Amino acid sequence: MKAAPVREARVPMGARATGTRGEAARAWSAPAKRLAAQAGPPALLLAAGAAAWEWAVRAFGVPFYILPAPSRIFRVLVDDRGLLAGQAAVTLEEIFLGFAIAFVVGVGLALLICASRVVERAVYPLVIASQTVPVFAIAPLLIVWFGYGLPSKVAMAALIVFFPIVVNTVDGLRAADPDAVNLLLILGASPAQVLWKIRAPGALPFVFSGIRIAVATSVIGAVIGEWVGATQGLGFTMIHANAQLHIDLVFAAIVYLSLMAVGLFLAVSGVEWVALPWRRSAGA
Repeated sequence: MKAAPVREARVPMGARATGTRGEAARAWSAPAKRLAAQAGPPALLLAAGAAAWEWAVRAFGVPFYILPAPSRIFRVLVDDRGLLAGQAAVTLEEIFLGFAIAFVVGVGLALLICASRVVERAVYPLVIASQTVPVFAIAPLLIVWFGYGLPSKVAMAALIVFFPIVVNTVDGLRAADPDAVNLLLILGASPAQVLWKIRAPGALPFVFSGIRIAVATSVIGAVIGEWVGATQGLGFTMIHANAQLHIDLVFAAIVYLSLMAVGLFLAVSGVEWVALPWRRSAGA
């Protein structure tokens, strides 16, 4: 008696697509829930600080051109939202371009440093030493070299972002398991294959750590460039408003810059959570 043939269970295409979308949704919902749980205490502390600030300004009669109340700053955020959003778009463009340049150059240089002892001995100490130069000392030179337009602000943002990307990438590439590297070399793998199979995946958490630091500090670089010389951007808005004792607009610009930095940081954290599934499985 012949056994009945076993039919392979087929999953409908719609179900597969639904499952894929469900996995992506779960990948994004997990960090969102964790973020919501972590954001509660800081939000309460911020609200308490704003309430104390509001009370102190009203109780002691502090002039608005010295220290405006949070309610006045909020009113400026609403009334001048068009101006602030337009200037924020300019600053964001500077940040994105500076970050892109620094990322490409920084990762490329990190690969060269790890691949060549000569490059490491000649270049890496200079990269470390470059952080001893005050940023404000470089900004006027960039204005002279690149002018008051976009390039000088992009260069300043790139200089701020460059260091953490290079250092973290170098540390990540060096942190590869030496036993795994030696095993691949014994099996005849080329240095490029070792880089692609072992070093690069192991370096990704370090790279993302550097990127998180870089995107938060890139806001500082763009604003410093706008302070030294610019015709638009949130930094220019702050300098112009401060000269007119429009201090509430200065604080409104600071709110925008803070939200931009936090948003960029969270965006990078979300990309890392999705791009590194082994960290999710490990509960990282």
